[in-house]
Amino acid sequence: MVKQLLFLLGLSLMIACKKDKPADNNATIPVLATEAVSEITQTTATAGGGITSDGGALVSARGVCWSMLQNPTVSDGHTSDGSGIGNFVSHLAGLTPNTPYYARAYATNSAGTAYGNQQSFITLQLVLDTVSDIDGNIYHVIEIGTQHWFMENLKVTHYRNGDAIPMVTADIQWKTLTTGAFCHYDNNPSNTTLYGELYNLYAITDARNICPQGWHIPADTEWTTLCEFLGGKSIAGGKMKSTGTIEQDNGLWYSPNTGATNSSGFTALPGGYRINYGNFYSLGNVAYFWSSTDTLSLNSWNYILDANNENLNRNFNLKTNGFSVRCCKDGK
Repeated sequence: MVKQLLFLLGLSLMIACKKDKPADNNATIPVLATEAVSEITQTTATAGGGITSDGGALVSARGVCWSMLQNPTVSDGHTSDGSGIGNFVSHLAGLTPNTPYYARAYATNSAGTAYGNQQSFITLQLVLDTVSDIDGNIYHVIEIGTQHWFMENLKVTHYRNGDAIPMVTADIQWKTLTTGAFCHYDNNPSNTTLYGELYNLYAITDARNICPQGWHIPADTEWTTLCEFLGGKSIAGGKMKSTGTIEQDNGLWYSPNTGATNSSGFTALPGGYRINYGNFYSLGNVAYFWSSTDTLSLNSWNYILDANNENLNRNFNLKTNGFSVRCCKDGK
């Protein structure tokens, strides 16, 4: 009888111990990834994460942490974006303009805090100033490295001395030009409001100048300087392109607008181009920008951004093509 009582007592103690055992004592930290940072401004950005496993315990806190140093933790700036697994969006605020940052998504359960892969981004420059051309068009100025650039494509229709730049619409006339000219994309003036004018090379190399006083068309070496400052041709284009897509109704580029963050503030728009024999192509898909550097032939150097990659590509094209123009400040 005593043995039976002791057995029952031991069994009761075992059951009690089992009931008191925490349900998540074998939990591991969550598994998650950090989403790319987007919608970057001078002081804010949008990030997020995706939690694919809670590690066997409730995710009680999640969000994104950031710092100017690599591998930020929740001891640094961070958001709090609810609980549980799945995807979440985080809004980063209070950032410093023109500053490199690192960001990681985090998720916390009873086993500890896990971090996703690290993403890096640079907040936009503060707009320094505005400049007017001879027609009264206003351009915002952005500093990128040691250079100052227009944030908008040139729209001017007169040289600096007041002489008119001829507007040429007819295809047969455009392809035979050996002097300066401009046009609207598709000969539609409404396109100029967003994308600026398209100019042949003769207009931008004319001694009368089309940029305002104190500004010039960037040479090939100046485009190279910009490209190198932004990390090289394989990623510089993404840092220069405006964000969003036509399909999502939040931008002017066609999808996928690969790699677009506009972290440089250059705000490149896909203004398309006019081929040497007069036809218009690729509005929404590409941006072509002239340099002022001649190849000592019928061609001149230009730079290209594309919706399908994040490159800043260098090429040469016939001087009779019509491309967009950005002005660069004299001296820097």
